[in-house]
Amino acid sequence: MSDFDLDRVRADFPILREVIHGKRLAYLDNGATTQKPEAVLLALDGYYRHANANVHRAVHELAARATRGYESARDTIAAWFNAAREEIVFTRGTTDAINLVARSFLQPRIAPGDEVLVTTMEHHSNIVPWQLAGAKTVAAPINDAGELDVDAWRAMLNPRTKLVAVVHCSNSLGTINPIATLIAEAHARGIPVLVDGAQSAAHIAVDVRELDVDFYACSSHKFYGPTGFGVLYAKREHLEAMQPRDGGGDMIDTVAFDGSTWNEIPYKFEAGTPDIAGAIGAAAALDYLAGVGLQAAADHEHAVLAYATEKMSGVPGLRLVGTARQKAGILSFVMDCAHPHDIGSILDQAGVAIRTGHHCTMPLMKRYGLPATARASLALYNGKDDVDQLVDALHMVNRLFA
Repeated sequence: MSDFDLDRVRADFPILREVIHGKRLAYLDNGATTQKPEAVLLALDGYYRHANANVHRAVHELAARATRGYESARDTIAAWFNAAREEIVFTRGTTDAINLVARSFLQPRIAPGDEVLVTTMEHHSNIVPWQLAGAKTVAAPINDAGELDVDAWRAMLNPRTKLVAVVHCSNSLGTINPIATLIAEAHARGIPVLVDGAQSAAHIAVDVRELDVDFYACSSHKFYGPTGFGVLYAKREHLEAMQPRDGGGDMIDTVAFDGSTWNEIPYKFEAGTPDIAGAIGAAAALDYLAGVGLQAAADHEHAVLAYATEKMSGVPGLRLVGTARQKAGILSFVMDCAHPHDIGSILDQAGVAIRTGHHCTMPLMKRYGLPATARASLALYNGKDDVDQLVDALHMVNRLFA
């Protein structure tokens, strides 16, 4: 598509034709998971109908088809992020990818008291794995708008900092962090950097070579692909030095009772039968995004975000949480009259799907003195009509509870 065509995009997503409680579906829970276009559904169906076999282990035709599809997916994903194919490790998602780095990269390199520098806005998946690996997590502060205090962050870098782990785009606030600056600052001190790209991969072009990032993790289901599949980009030198976390089939070179040796990268980190369909579906999702045009989709999303911000600011008693100057399509909010869970229930009856709770960011909620927020999150198939349906339902919340 040369120009962004919302009607045409929506026609690609069958689930958007669902009727919810007698109302059109306004799906605004994309920060949790995105819906899947027909192209992805057909890719998944095509694999299971015409190529269902295991990869790398047989010479029959179905196995050859499966292996071609699986490895072609790696090529597609590597090209999307401008990485070498051997630097792309297939995982179960962002959480699994971060845990892999925590156990295989960080844990062997730290001593008691060593630190991982994170931010106050991190998802639990970018906090807990470092703690399980034995590191101390220290968090740089944010201002009331939800922006990272970069000066304070810089001052927290010290000889005990063994890794910087930072979210690219906050799942609770929508804040887009200046990761290029953070990576350069950390590297100037010899500190490697992991970027949690779960919320950014579908909205922001990411060139891992240009960023010079050490690790970048993302999940397929956040960029219109299947659930249960994700990607870890890691620099070749890190993967070569890391020991595998999981043992089993396909990650080995030789096996004997007195010891085993490992396969080449990235396969030494991919034990067992992989999510073949997940890889094929993820590649199909990226091909779909490329066809739509990532920048065109991002421009459309920013226009809807601006419209939603204005419309929601006019709802009595509603306060937006997260008003960073650099922000993606996430609108977290609270209302004076109702708990977020009640808001979510009323909106559901109006056909509006949002997320309520702490969004796996409990330290961030504590920073704002809130138990939870309601969150509407945008994708390329959302439009002003979805926002209008949301705002009408929010006025209904006021009528019922105020």
